Amino acid sequence: MSTENLQSTAPKAATFNFSYYVIWGLASLGLNMINGVFTALLPIFYQDYLGLAAKWMSLAALIYGIWNAINDPLFGYITDNTHSRLGRRIPYMRYTAPFLAFTFILIWFAPAEASEQTLFWWMLISMFLFDTCFTIVGLVYVALLPELSESDSERTKLQISYSIFSMIGMLIGLIVPELFRPKAGGATTFLPLQMSMIVLGITGALLIIATTFKVKERLEFSLVDKPLPLGQAISLTFKSKAFLLAMGATFMSMLVNGLVFGAIYYLADYVLQISGTIVLLYAFIPFMIGVPLTELLRRRFGVVGAMQVMQIIAGVGFCLITVVPNSLILPCLALGGLGTGGVLTMSYVLFAQVADEDEVKTGVRREGAFFGINALFTKPALSLSIALISLILEATHFVTREAHGGIFLNQPSSAILGIKVLIGLIPGIAMLLGALILKFYPLRGKYLEEIQAKVLQMHQEKAQKLAELQKEQIPSA
Repeated sequence: MSTENLQSTAPKAATFNFSYYVIWGLASLGLNMINGVFTALLPIFYQDYLGLAAKWMSLAALIYGIWNAINDPLFGYITDNTHSRLGRRIPYMRYTAPFLAFTFILIWFAPAEASEQTLFWWMLISMFLFDTCFTIVGLVYVALLPELSESDSERTKLQISYSIFSMIGMLIGLIVPELFRPKAGGATTFLPLQMSMIVLGITGALLIIATTFKVKERLEFSLVDKPLPLGQAISLTFKSKAFLLAMGATFMSMLVNGLVFGAIYYLADYVLQISGTIVLLYAFIPFMIGVPLTELLRRRFGVVGAMQVMQIIAGVGFCLITVVPNSLILPCLALGGLGTGGVLTMSYVLFAQVADEDEVKTGVRREGAFFGINALFTKPALSLSIALISLILEATHFVTREAHGGIFLNQPSSAILGIKVLIGLIPGIAMLLGALILKFYPLRGKYLEEIQAKVLQMHQEKAQKLAELQKEQIPSA
């Protein structure tokens, strides 16, 4: 057989058109409208507006973080081993979305005049319920991406769509509270904010559901693959060097996200004393530019190389925030946003490569396990960011509005420095550490090419087995 004929019969990765990328991104838009509000508004809502003490905030963050970590590997294993006519991911997205909206809305209806203990329990229980729903939807969504195509190029394009819609969702989720949250000198009423949360929650759920009616799973992974026993699955997951390194870098980027978005209103209100919308635009517009830029970098440096370049850019930008004059803080924030856009785009593509290598070794597609175990160790970064924000602000003598009857006050210089450290120095160091960790990532060059070729062949064989199974199930005439 000629080389030309061999090439024509070689298995090829799935490709998609522009409309598919858009449909794929709708769920990201819905998820991140909700998550943007949760990440940015939760600390200032409960600590500054409702007056919940740092010790209660930190305790809630600790307990929430434990559950936040445990539930991901649990649901990852469950979804990897689910069998249904719709697949093992789509049903969870579709039928959990309404509960996600309800539990999100519940967070913002804490009784304003309640005792600290009541506020603590309301915050903890509502976060607990919300995160369970968010975990189920978010986990199966990101685990679905590597299954759709074996191509790094297609995965990157899908992830670019995810990231662009994610940022639009985050921006909406940050601007809407900015329009309706209590402002300095105004009346402290939460009703307009609460009504906006209802609208955001319902809209986000509908966008998630819309994606599930257009994106179809590849059923060979649920009907042909034989699930691994739980103990063996966990053991093999932790033996993957590529997974452990990708997880370490992801922890750093999750910590950065939580700190930057959790402190961004503090930066606007107390350091720069300008509209929060302006600050958000300086962060998000460069972020949007950084997302498609990663595809150009991927072609030149590969997936992991592109991610490292963007981590360094973001790290330098954030670190500078702590030391530059206030007039230069926004340009530095923009540089950090540019790099962060690339980091978030590439991170899930790394885990797709990890799942490819694992499938070659085990014969089974296990994205849910990898994303679940990853979250076990990286989601606590969000809890850590909540705790750091409350503890550092308290340690630097930040004066809350609630403590002075809702009156907006200028902060002492120590508190201003604390805010700069939260949104600048700590995120910058975390990003640079992430780039250093990925220096040892093994899935590169010729080895990666060999893995991807084997995965394509395996998927062709699984598709043929699925066709045979389905043929056997059709009764003869």
